[in-house]
Amino acid sequence: MAAGVFVNATITLRTSAASALESRLFDYRKGRRGTQRRFYFVPFGTVYEKGILSPERGVCVNPGRNWKVVGRSIMGIKRHFLGTFRKSAVPVVLIVMLAGCNADPRLRSEGVTLEPVAFSDAQWTGLAVSRDGRLFVNYPRWSDNVPVSVAELIKGEPVPYPDRAMNDWVPGMDPASHLVCVQAVFIDDKNRLWILDPANPKFKGIIPGGPKLLQVDLASNKVVTTYRFGADIARESSYLNDVRIDSRREFAFITDSGDGALVVVDLKTGEARRVLDNHPSTAAEDVVLTIGGRPWLLNGSQPRIHSDGIAYDAGSDVLYYQALTGRTMYRIPASVLRRSDLPEEAIEARVEKVGATGASDGLIFGPDQKVYISALEHDAIFRTTPNGSVETVVQDEAIAWPDSFSLGPDGKLYFTTARIHEGATPEGPYGIYRITLPQ
Repeated sequence: MAAGVFVNATITLRTSAASALESRLFDYRKGRRGTQRRFYFVPFGTVYEKGILSPERGVCVNPGRNWKVVGRSIMGIKRHFLGTFRKSAVPVVLIVMLAGCNADPRLRSEGVTLEPVAFSDAQWTGLAVSRDGRLFVNYPRWSDNVPVSVAELIKGEPVPYPDRAMNDWVPGMDPASHLVCVQAVFIDDKNRLWILDPANPKFKGIIPGGPKLLQVDLASNKVVTTYRFGADIARESSYLNDVRIDSRREFAFITDSGDGALVVVDLKTGEARRVLDNHPSTAAEDVVLTIGGRPWLLNGSQPRIHSDGIAYDAGSDVLYYQALTGRTMYRIPASVLRRSDLPEEAIEARVEKVGATGASDGLIFGPDQKVYISALEHDAIFRTTPNGSVETVVQDEAIAWPDSFSLGPDGKLYFTTARIHEGATPEGPYGIYRITLPQ
C-alpha cells in the first residue's frame, strides 16, 4: 500500500472466528457531528446502510468519514483511514475496498454522486488532471509532514514531480532551483502543467528568490519556463495562492491571499504587475466563518485571508475571484487586467460584484458556463450563474474544507478536501473526490 495515499485500497485483519461475521459487533458514532449511527456485520450478500458485504468485495466503506468506536472496537486499523479506535479483544476480518463499491446514498445531492478518488494522511491543497487522466497534487509546506511538494499519483503512490531533486528543498538550499512551498497546480487548455510556489513555508515569510510560477511540459516532464517574482510582486507577507491561464493571449492571473491583490503575468515577456492592491474586492471581509459546525479561528483570533479562489471564463474573457474570509464574489474583464497602460483607478472602476455567494477557497469556471464554488461553511460544492444566483451541487460531511478544482477528461469535476479548519489533528484523511456535473 502506498504510504499516505489510498486508492483502491485493501486492508485485511485476519480472524479465527468466522462466525463473527454473522452477528452485530459494533456500534459506531460519527465523531465530527456526534450523530448516532449503527454498523453491523451481516451475512454475505446482505445490503446495509453503510455498505454491502459480499464474498468478492467485503465491506464497502467511505473512508472520508470519521467513525469512532463506542462499544467494542476493531483492532489494528490505522487512525488516518477510519478514525480513532480502542484496542479490541475481538478478532475480526475487515476488507475495505474502494474500487467497485456501491456509492453510499448519503453521498448524493439532487442525483449527484460523490465518488472517492484518493486519500492521503499528508495535507494536500491543489490538484490538476491532464487530458489523458494523469493526476497531480501538491502538498504545501505548512508543517513538517510534507512528503514532497508536487507529486503525480501513479497507482495510488505519490511520485515526486517533475523529479525528486526539485522537491528536496530544506532551509539553506537554493530556493530558486527547488520547490519551497507549493500552493497550487493547474493544467490549462493546452495541457500544460503550471506550478505556483509562493515560497512562504509555514506562513513565516517569503524566502527571497523563491516565489515563482513554473510551466511544465507533460510530454517530456521537464520545466519549460520559470517566471520569478521579486519583492515588488511577492511581498514579505504575500502568499501567492492560485492561478488561471489565458492560453489564447498567454497571460497568467494569480491571487495573493497574504497581501490582497491580483498578479498579472505576461507569459510572453515575463513582465508581472500587482493590480487591485488592497482593493475591497481583494481584501478579506470582517467575518468569522463557521466551518465544521464551529467558528474558524487561528490561535483564538479571526483569520484574514485575502483574495484566494479564482476562475477564468475564456469564452467571455472574464476573471472571477474572491477572498477566502469573505462571502462576496467579484469579476472583472480580463482585457482590463492585460492593459499595462491603464492606471489603477481605471482598473478598479471595472470591478463588478457578482453577489453574496458564500465563503470559498477554490473556484472554477465550468463547461456549463457556471462558476463552481467550494462552499466551506456548508461542506458542499455550490455553483453560481452569471446573474449571481447560487445553487447546491452536492453537500456532504465528507466534503471537509473543499479546496481546489480540476476538470478531468471524463468530464467530471475533481476536487480536494484539505481539512484546514481541523488543524494538526484532522478527523479523517485528506481526500480527492469527483462528481458528474448536473444539468
